[in-house]
Amino acid sequence: MRILRYKSIFIFIFFVIFAFQNVEAQLTKIRGRVVDSETKEAIPFVNISFKGTTIGTITDFKGNYFIETRNPSDILDVSYMGYKPKSFKVNKNVFQTINVKLETENINLQEVVVKPGENPAHRVLRKIIANKTENNPGKIETYQYEVYNKMEIDINNIDDEFKKQKVFKHFQFVFDYVDTSVVTGKSYLPAFITETLSDYYYQKSPKKEKEIIKANKISGVENESISKYTGQMYLDVNIYDNYINIFGKGFISPLAKFGLMYYKYYLIDSLYIDNQRCYQISFKPRRKQEPTFTGDFWVHDTTFAIKKIKIRLAEDANINFVNDFVADLEYTRVNNKVWFLTKQKLFVDFNISDQETGFFGRKTTTYKNIVVGEEKKDSFFSNNANQETITLDGALELDSEYWQKIRHEKLSGKEESIYCMVDSIKEVPVFKTFVDVVTTFVTGYYVKDYFEYGPYYTFYSFNPIEGNRFKLGGRTSNQFSTDLMLNGHLAYGIKDERVKYGLGFMYIFSKNPRVSIGGSYNHDIEQLGKSQNAFLQDNILSSVLAREYNKKLTMVNEFQGFFEKEWFQGFSNKLIINHRTIFATEYVPFMHINNSIDTINYKTLVSSEITLNSRFAYNEKFVSGEFLRTSLGTNYPIFNLDLTVGLKNVLNSDYEYYKVHLSVEHEFPINPFGRFMYLINAGKYFGRTPYPFLQLHEGNETYAFDDFAFNMMNYYEFVSDKYVSLYAEHHFDGFFFNHFPLLRKLKWREVVEGKALIGSLDERNRDVIVFPEILNGLSKPYFEAGVGVENIFKIIRIDAMWRLSYLDNPDIPKFGLRAKLQVRF
Repeated sequence: MRILRYKSIFIFIFFVIFAFQNVEAQLTKIRGRVVDSETKEAIPFVNISFKGTTIGTITDFKGNYFIETRNPSDILDVSYMGYKPKSFKVNKNVFQTINVKLETENINLQEVVVKPGENPAHRVLRKIIANKTENNPGKIETYQYEVYNKMEIDINNIDDEFKKQKVFKHFQFVFDYVDTSVVTGKSYLPAFITETLSDYYYQKSPKKEKEIIKANKISGVENESISKYTGQMYLDVNIYDNYINIFGKGFISPLAKFGLMYYKYYLIDSLYIDNQRCYQISFKPRRKQEPTFTGDFWVHDTTFAIKKIKIRLAEDANINFVNDFVADLEYTRVNNKVWFLTKQKLFVDFNISDQETGFFGRKTTTYKNIVVGEEKKDSFFSNNANQETITLDGALELDSEYWQKIRHEKLSGKEESIYCMVDSIKEVPVFKTFVDVVTTFVTGYYVKDYFEYGPYYTFYSFNPIEGNRFKLGGRTSNQFSTDLMLNGHLAYGIKDERVKYGLGFMYIFSKNPRVSIGGSYNHDIEQLGKSQNAFLQDNILSSVLAREYNKKLTMVNEFQGFFEKEWFQGFSNKLIINHRTIFATEYVPFMHINNSIDTINYKTLVSSEITLNSRFAYNEKFVSGEFLRTSLGTNYPIFNLDLTVGLKNVLNSDYEYYKVHLSVEHEFPINPFGRFMYLINAGKYFGRTPYPFLQLHEGNETYAFDDFAFNMMNYYEFVSDKYVSLYAEHHFDGFFFNHFPLLRKLKWREVVEGKALIGSLDERNRDVIVFPEILNGLSKPYFEAGVGVENIFKIIRIDAMWRLSYLDNPDIPKFGLRAKLQVRF
């Protein structure tokens, strides 16, 4: 429990790190449950509304309700046919729980004849589906609008025990801002808020999007890169799609054309909304633990377009770290023709469990000045990119008075207070200490003034060549420079008594589009033929999880320089100059047999290469720091093309050769059956060169699962100068396991994968130097396959792997278990 408590503290500090002005607007929040006064059973579909207003809701299938508004009346009315109506006094501008017990009343009704027939909700649903194309905003050729976007992060489950922790002794004042969620009833502390006001433009054919950010405000942060990802473009829910993507998982929309297979529908009411008659329909899942929602919607009785809809994640849905998800969407008719989204509210409860500290994510988006059908000149949109985001000068520097004028809706008092609170808490010394601890854990580096020390997981490791290895390293911090980063390391092996070292730099000319230059020199040991995705050789986990006594490590001197230019979003080039000197060892000697009699031993092999990399990832998005950036992925294939020239007699290089390498990587949903991923690699070498400069196929001699290596292949087992490989993997996301009660409760998920390799080796390259005894070319295809279970304790994946070919090779694993730590929703 103490570990969980420390984890909760870390979560709290981590989110407050990112985050009293006049109170202008307050929210009235009410939640509760309605039951029968005698049976105590929940009553669904009860009408809950503020007297004299159109603000209201209904209870869900368990009798629960929640409602919040800035414009309440003094009375909350509760009514349901067959029960006596009740009214309750409302305390404005605060959170309150109003549980209701309704009493039955006798009603004399005339005789009613009930005949079997179709559920009236089904008739309405069929008409909605028949008119989806007409009502879907995606059909519109061109449109534009002003969009206000507000995103908030709140620390939740802030109870008295949490507040009493000694670490919070010096900043108890922050708990004055604790509020309560009307959706979950959990207490929370606002910790981060960002607001964006943009003009957004869309063209369907050819597809072009442009967002001009006119104003951006972030609590405690002033960063243009962050502002690009808090705008409208990357946050969207289209209720008319058959599947709604929630954190990479496809959930079935209640308006899907096959919705009747997954939902039960109930016609509840009819009402005039904005002088338009609408039907109200509620829905719930037919079965447990499927990717579905509960909720209700109002649909126009003539066009059968959605007027309002609320969807809430089914409580037993197989998704990690998300305890709750609610989306409210409101539509209006533009030009009396097209129904357009005018307001969207998203709520997400991120928690490992209901009892632990987690956080809420909230997003409110409103749309104004909607214009449909106005075409723009060709020069308005970028010629190079389909998506373009521009932040106007001064957008981050606007004052509070300006924001009060331009906001589509006012902030609540506690939202206003976040800007001041975060600035205050950052000055508390103990807070700074915890920030350092959390930053070190997440990034691997400890930041101190102008330098970052790390990574901490490479400080100590061990291997058969060096024995115990100790390493000190680091890089300059953003305080030193946000354009220039220097890095270096110093290492020493107790067994080989040799010093290793490395130095490098990176300079950023432009962050968007990205233009950078860098270089490095390293004198260190390396495992040739190791996947770039594998653990660093000196990562302690690489030592602990090794399955073989690996003596195939090699000393390498390497100089590398690069220049990278991103031409437009998704397309970049990188020019790389590489000079390598590989040293022979007693376990990996470099020998050449001359005239089948004389043996020549080479101490080193030297190469000089120039590589041009071209990378294309359509609509790829990134989260960027000052120097490094992380891809958020794309729905389209990612292409990488490398053209390499090996230069002879340049800095004592020995060989002239050429190589071409192409990779295609793509991950996409196959709803409702999960996600499929494939990776294709193909390459060819031209010229004559020794095996260390050819394609040493990526093996894996650890118990860790490596997506980009052959997990049942040893290092130095196969080499090719012409090759094609395929890696395919499918994540079923519990599609089968969800049908078994025990496995459904565990929320385990199925995964299958297979890898294939075809290659050949020209005799000219085979004879350059003598191959190690364990190394061979490919005489037939290589195959391996596996099945696995992932989501064990939400972070562990274990695969059973089988090698399917070359089973007579010495010292190879024919079967094995491989494990991986991963975080997936």
